[in-house]
Formats: sequence, structure tokens, C-alpha cells
Amino acid sequence: MNYVVVIPARFGSSRLPGKPLADIAGEPMVVHVMRRCATSSAERVLVATDDQRVADAVTRAGGEVVMTRADHVSGTDRLQEVATTLNLPDDAIIVNVQGDEPLIPQDVIAQVASNLAAHPDCGMATLCEPIRSRRDLFNPNIVKAVFDNAGIALYFSRAPIPWHRDAFAQLGASQDKQFDAPNDALPEGNWWRHIGIYAYRVKFLHQFVQWPAAELETTEALEQLRAMANGVRIHIAPACADVPGGVDTDADLQRVREILAG
Repeated sequence: MNYVVVIPARFGSSRLPGKPLADIAGEPMVVHVMRRCATSSAERVLVATDDQRVADAVTRAGGEVVMTRADHVSGTDRLQEVATTLNLPDDAIIVNVQGDEPLIPQDVIAQVASNLAAHPDCGMATLCEPIRSRRDLFNPNIVKAVFDNAGIALYFSRAPIPWHRDAFAQLGASQDKQFDAPNDALPEGNWWRHIGIYAYRVKFLHQFVQWPAAELETTEALEQLRAMANGVRIHIAPACADVPGGVDTDADLQRVREILAG
């Protein structure tokens, strides 16, 4: 099975300006991501950026760069431009790995590509992992996923879904309830955190950029809901390896620096 990995890397970031070039163990973060992806079974790994500084850093490290427009509103739009620039066929598979994931395991990259290849009725595929604490379940920054017995996504939400009617009532769970202890046990049930790695068919990417933002997408601020609103099936499966968190804050950056320095 052939697939291409594309790493969108914007220089601008509201919380960490210049994030792709943040130094980690002597190399820019985007280079660490690129090297991780290169250890997967991808036939090609590219960095998509709108900033020459990022492009230069990747080129110096021996990587391949595609320059993209600066006005894209999402990483999916940027991927579609890459697919067009490279003239990739409609049935080609692109795996989107975020440029702030320097610890991403190579196995999950191949997994999400293989899952999409095995499900021709799906336009995209993604992964998830179990939620084990109440604090995570009620954290709106952790996206929850619900899927059917065949691994087809039913919905993604920032809300704690599914809602355990009786158990949550006993816990006193409400909008003003804080779950500060990270290991607060959950009642028996299945809750899944969405992991933001995607595999796309190029044909789907060309369709996606033509659709206006969906109402649910705007409400939840979750781009994948645009695909679902337009009838696209999304395959989702538990990740085959633990996926460490990406770099969104200075604290995240320090954590990753310590791990890679060790």
C-alpha cells in the first residue's frame, strides 16, 4: 500500500509564534516530526508551509517542501493544495501529521493509512484512544468520538459523549462541576479521545474544499463535522500505540525537550 505523508507547518501561532522552528535537542521541531514520519512506510514525506524560514530549515535537514498559500483557513485546505500541486490521482492516500507532533509513533501513521485503504466506502480515517479520567472526559479541549460496531464515526464533540445518565447524575456532573483530580475514576463505560491524525483520499480533499462550513462544524469548531454533514463516512479505530500529546504550550515544549534530550 502506498501513501504520502504531508506535514502542514504554519509559522504563525497565537500561543507559540514560530512553533515549527522551536529548538528541540538541537533541531527544529518540524524536522523532528519529518524524521519520525520518514521512519514509517510512507513512500514520500513532505512539509507544506507558507513560510520560507520553515522551508529553509526543512531543506537544510534534507527534507522535501511544498510551498503553499498563506490564506488557508485550515490544514485540510493546505493539503488539498499540495495534492493539486503534485497532481496526485483521486485514489491516492494522504496522511496528515501535524507539525507539532515530534513524538508521534511511526506505527500509527501506517495504521491510519492502512485503515483507509481497507475501507473504500470511507473518504477519511482517523484514530482514537481510551479516556481514563473524569477530568479528561469533561475537558472541552479533548475531543470525544462515538463510533459504531464497524468503526464508522457517529459523531465528534467537545462535550462528554456518550452521557452516562445515571452515573453522571450521581457524580453531580454539571457545567459548573470541576474534576481536578486527573485520575478520578470513571463509571463503567467506553469513552474515546479523538487523536488528530487523518488519512484522506485525494478525491475527498477536492470535494471538501468546495463545501461551505457546516453548522455543526461551526458550533463545535471541529472541521471533521463538515465531512459528516455532507455524508462522508469516517473510519475510526483505537490507535495501535500510545500517542503522546503535541506541543501547544511552553509547558508542552519543555516536556518534549526533556524527553528527547533523555
